[in-house]
Amino acid sequence: MRVLITGVNGFVGPHLVEFLQAERPDVEIVGLIKPGSPPVRPGVQALEADLDVASSVEAALGDVTADAVVHLAAQSSPQLSWSDPAGTLRTNLHGLLHLLEVVRRRAPIPRVVVVGSVEEYGAAAASELPLGEDAPLRPASPYAVSKVAQGFLALQYWLSHGVPTVRTRAFHHSGPGRAESFAESSFARQIAEIEAGLREPVVRVGNLDVVRDFTDVRDVVRAYWLLLERGEPGEVYNVCRGTGVRMGELLDELVAASGRRLDVRVDPERLRPSDVPVLVGDPGKLRRRTSWEPRIGLGRTMRDLLDDWRQKVSFKAEGAGARRGT
Repeated sequence: MRVLITGVNGFVGPHLVEFLQAERPDVEIVGLIKPGSPPVRPGVQALEADLDVASSVEAALGDVTADAVVHLAAQSSPQLSWSDPAGTLRTNLHGLLHLLEVVRRRAPIPRVVVVGSVEEYGAAAASELPLGEDAPLRPASPYAVSKVAQGFLALQYWLSHGVPTVRTRAFHHSGPGRAESFAESSFARQIAEIEAGLREPVVRVGNLDVVRDFTDVRDVVRAYWLLLERGEPGEVYNVCRGTGVRMGELLDELVAASGRRLDVRVDPERLRPSDVPVLVGDPGKLRRRTSWEPRIGLGRTMRDLLDDWRQKVSFKAEGAGARRGT
């Protein structure tokens, strides 16, 4: 079996590759990356293409056959989407369009998992929680709009062209490699820098009272694979734990893993004008279809995230020392 993974060098891609190499060594992995990207993980055949450009995708995938596709490539930051809405829509919507146009001409047509986001639901009322897949979609950012559009485009290609697309709406997930633009990863980086003596023992935070449905990224990629194998084409599945956790609890896990006495201060610049107080999903449909259950507790997720930042901070500090000749 051969699987094509777009965005294989992003946050989720390396974890999916690691899962497949450990659990499904029979699967041949082809990774689609942007031109000029860093090398991919050993054992992955890398192809370069700019998803924004149809001819680039055609050229890269022209002679490639795949049994399945996991589409991870995206502009994934809601915050960045406000400053570049056109780029976000172009990458997320046109990128999927160009991919599906290539895929639909294959014989047989491969199965495709298209990864969406909890952001599609927007500001949910307390009475709507936990959110099921039939909850109203209220996209509140250009990023969220792009993900809603992706989902409907994937559905249209199933209904019109018979491309067996399975859609997800992934709730919050974290783990090693998470970008620091996300709150819990910012906390972990700050703590790692404090431990290394690079900053004062103060962790600057935003709203710690919001409740979110977090899952370890390594459990998330397992859900994606199960949906690729067993998901019903045309359907959408929440990928989430089904329980909420305060952002402050994640910070507590990180502080406990550090063992340091730290001062926590609210930074007004980290506060959003309007935060949805509670956002929790219902994973029942995913569980019924695939028997998936999360295996990794959030305590381990936060410890592994902190260890990842410790390695990055140490590497950065060693590089700076070498440049100074120390």
